[in-house]
Amino acid sequence: MIPRIVVLSAPSGGGKTTIAKAVREKYPERFGFSVSATTRKPRVGEQDGVDYHFWERQRFLDEVKAGRFLEHAEYGGELYGTLKTEVERVLQAGRHVLLDIEVEGARQVREQHPPPRSVSIFILPSDPRVLVERLQNRKTESPKEMKQRIDRARYELHQAAAFDHWIRNDNLDEAVKDVVAVVEEKGRPRRTAQDLNWLNEYGYELQRIAQQVFDELRQGKG
Repeated sequence: MIPRIVVLSAPSGGGKTTIAKAVREKYPERFGFSVSATTRKPRVGEQDGVDYHFWERQRFLDEVKAGRFLEHAEYGGELYGTLKTEVERVLQAGRHVLLDIEVEGARQVREQHPPPRSVSIFILPSDPRVLVERLQNRKTESPKEMKQRIDRARYELHQAAAFDHWIRNDNLDEAVKDVVAVVEEKGRPRRTAQDLNWLNEYGYELQRIAQQVFDELRQGKG
């Protein structure tokens, strides 16, 4: 097995973090996880050095200047990045390294490590309403923040064409199998015309939902 850099990207609520965790828990001898650095505050239950390296903004910027990141990007007003040392640690252990990152970071990785050294996977639930429901169930976003999340998801959908594979995350076990099949090239097709049609329709439906959220927000103010 030749270790690869595996990029998982998805809009907020798409499930990439859950899939990444499930893959490495089920196949710990074949997949490792790169712990990212971020300037955001830890959420309940998150541990420094396990879920993320939680850094102050100035330290993060200093590490960027020193060239220690494979990729980095700003999302929701906070900085996120993948440390080169974390990636090399996993690869040198003979395992694929899973990167749970945003579309800008995915682009940076593809530029530095094009296929077959890397493989990029864009993840979505089949129904955009499921994506929105997952965000709503978090109960952490205001209507305005929800709209911003949906608008961001629409932007990220436009970037999906640059990814090597698209995976529908409707069943966790199936999504995990699909990720492993893609990484280890077990005959899974890259993309089909049906996938492209689905993605286009997805974008239209998300646009409709975004307008609905915006209308509800305006009515609430009225």
